[in-house]
Amino acid sequence: MNTIQLKYGKELVSVPLSDDQIFDVIKSNTADHGKTEEAVILDALENPVGTPKLQEIVKPGERVCVVISDVTRAWQRMDVYLPYLVNELHKGGISDEDIVFISAVGSHRKQTEQEHQRLLGDALKDRFKVIDHDCFDEENLVYLGHTTFGTPVKVNKIAMDCDHIVLTGAIVFHLLAGWGGGKKSILPGIAGYETIMANHAMSLHSEIGKGSNPEIRSGKIIDNTIHADMLEAAGLVKPSFIFNVIMDAQGRIAHAVAGDYAKAHERGCQVVDEMDGISIQSKADVVIASACGYPKDINFYQTIKTVINAKEAVEENGVIIILSECSEGIGNAEIQEIVQNYDTLLHRERAIRENYSIAKYIGYYATEVAAKHTFILVSSLSPETLAMANIKIVKTLEEALGMAYAIKGNNVKAYLMPHGANTLPKVQAL
Repeated sequence: MNTIQLKYGKELVSVPLSDDQIFDVIKSNTADHGKTEEAVILDALENPVGTPKLQEIVKPGERVCVVISDVTRAWQRMDVYLPYLVNELHKGGISDEDIVFISAVGSHRKQTEQEHQRLLGDALKDRFKVIDHDCFDEENLVYLGHTTFGTPVKVNKIAMDCDHIVLTGAIVFHLLAGWGGGKKSILPGIAGYETIMANHAMSLHSEIGKGSNPEIRSGKIIDNTIHADMLEAAGLVKPSFIFNVIMDAQGRIAHAVAGDYAKAHERGCQVVDEMDGISIQSKADVVIASACGYPKDINFYQTIKTVINAKEAVEENGVIIILSECSEGIGNAEIQEIVQNYDTLLHRERAIRENYSIAKYIGYYATEVAAKHTFILVSSLSPETLAMANIKIVKTLEEALGMAYAIKGNNVKAYLMPHGANTLPKVQAL
């Protein structure tokens, strides 16, 4: 019996499989370059892509908005890199009083004071306050125009009133935009609800009845209209600078990019693809994937990232087992609404087209995956929560494997994905 453990919430779960049952372990192509996190951060700030250094862009007396991620992305360790960014602004003559932090919550929930302090960390929490963006507050939105895709771009007024907008975040594969980070700090991060929904609605196929848009997926930006639309929106905002980190499998800051919001992000995406785009020779009957533990498995809304990656490694009609505690439940009531109120994929798709929301799409996408595979979720959620989606919820990995054996037999070969939210399997072309 092997000793592989997978993250589940704040715990580790042992995988009760023999070596013969493990097809392979899909993990990042990371190598220790010998740099400390501090060295990685400083190197990026000293060598920006496509712009001067941040300290050379700003001037004394100017007001700077620093856009940070929300608590669901606390794994990116912004409490580590933000002090260096503030120090860089100080070198440019910017005082604390002229720095405002806005959390790019998009359409996510508001955060607590304790969560704000966690984002800033001990070095900054007593010096700055965090403003949660409110996508529904029309009075605090500025209209900048329409993209060529017809999306009305409305963005946080506090941010737009500043002389400079600095985007921060982490680059990972993303189910809609291809890659996270970069322009996503603007759309959906600090955009209005109407803007977010118009952009994300492109996740559906242009033809009713065909479900999700096949061009919209992780690791893909060519012909990805959501990506292109986001980039246009960012172009209307004209952020002055970007700082994005790339995490390794141990949750450390392994790489960072800084500079132009498009050029630096593109370079970072290349690094992520080299690290986390994992070539596999074939698909398997069973895939067991961890959503990477807390906070990445804080709710089902966040778990969908792992589902999307895991399905790339499993045969049609195979078994997908996802470990995700979901300590805060589903994460959005609209997911349950789209799952429980309709009994077919077509009915759900029509409902989403009539009144699109990201959460509804995530609920739909989960049922689409469950229609093609046996989808088992190891979670603290009650079994009834996603029953209408044909997603089977169990409490232990042993119980999930028992169900898999009943379907595929005891001699299955399974892929293990310890970092399922990050790693994207790619079948090698013959």
